Amino acid sequence: MNTYERLVRDRHSVRAFLPNPIPLATVQHIMTTARWAPSGANLQPGHFWYLQGERRAHLSHALCAAFRAGVREQEEYDYFPQPMPMHLRKRQVSAAQALYGALGVERGDTQARAAQFEQNYRFFDAPVALVVTIHRDFGSGGFMDLGMCLHSVMLAAQAQGLATCAIGALASYPQLIKECLGLADDQIAVCGLAMGQEDTQHRINQTRTQRLDMADYFSVLC
Repeated sequence: MNTYERLVRDRHSVRAFLPNPIPLATVQHIMTTARWAPSGANLQPGHFWYLQGERRAHLSHALCAAFRAGVREQEEYDYFPQPMPMHLRKRQVSAAQALYGALGVERGDTQARAAQFEQNYRFFDAPVALVVTIHRDFGSGGFMDLGMCLHSVMLAAQAQGLATCAIGALASYPQLIKECLGLADDQIAVCGLAMGQEDTQHRINQTRTQRLDMADYFSVLC
């Protein structure tokens, strides 16, 4: 197995991290490497906001409070298809079952599930917390390019012995995020990203999702 294939196969979403701090220089090296991702017309869309100290604590506190209070905001882009087709819904449910099953959380235990979901807004207590935005003037192609860059961030971190988890839940509170961070309204809050050393002993990190069989996504036309 070559180096790239090993990085891709070893990468997985980590939701429990060791408290060991990550040097800023390491994060900057990862981001520099990731920016070599493909980009149409070399536009390189998206911005990564690295949160530390009081700014991070303020944002997490506000997000957790809004989540507990059941506050809802209008999301600025659609991630899931509406309505969700049954074949996709089954994949979503399967992933959730694997995650909560690893924690021993029963399907009907809404309190425990909510407590775990809230960890998204704490960036899973990872040493590195990033908020990812994109200028709202970009079309769908900009999101595609940003997605490639995000994947490059994850692989570059993996190459440094670090783990990551993209946090789509942050997109549920775009206005709150911009208010807390002082961001202009021309920015769309896309996601968050947690980064740090994986806590390999934590059972939540034992979860692995499966990928489609090749016949489900690759076809040869003659």
